Amino acid sequence: MRFGPLAIALLVTALPPLVQAQDAGLASDEQILLKQVMTDKKTLIATNLGLTEAESAKFWPIYDEYEAKLKKVNDRLLTNINTFAEKYDTLTEDDAAAVLKEKMAIEKDREALKQAYTKKFAKVLPPKKALRYAQLETRISILAQRNLYSLIPLAR
Repeated sequence: MRFGPLAIALLVTALPPLVQAQDAGLASDEQILLKQVMTDKKTLIATNLGLTEAESAKFWPIYDEYEAKLKKVNDRLLTNINTFAEKYDTLTEDDAAAVLKEKMAIEKDREALKQAYTKKFAKVLPPKKALRYAQLETRISILAQRNLYSLIPLAR
C-alpha cells in the first residue's frame, strides 16, 4: 500500500461536515470541501493504481461516470439523514419506518452500483489492478461510512 493511515484519516475526517448540509443544498464551504475530498480520493486511486496511458484512457471516464452516479446515492443518503435529524425529537413509528425503508434502499442501490462498475473496471484493467481498485474503493467507503454513521445518534 502506497498511502498510510494518515492519508485515509485526512480523507475521512473531511466528510463529517456533509452531515450538516442544508435542505436547500450544500453550503459553499461544504461544496468546496466535497470537491476536495473527491479530488483527494481520485489522487489516492491514481497513485495506487499506477495506470499506463492506455489504461488511464479507459479507466477514468468510467470512474467519473461511477462517481457521478455515486454522488446521487450519497445525496439521497444525506437527505435521509437530514430527514431523521429534523424529526429526531418527534420521530413517530411511521417516520422511523420511512427512514429505515429509504436507508435500506440506498444501501441496496449503492451495492448494485458498486457491483456493476466493478465489472466495468475489470473489463478495462488487468485483473490485479481491477482488484486493487476494488480494494481501495471498499476501504475508502468503509472508513467514510464508519465516520459518518458514528455521528448519527440512534433512534429513541
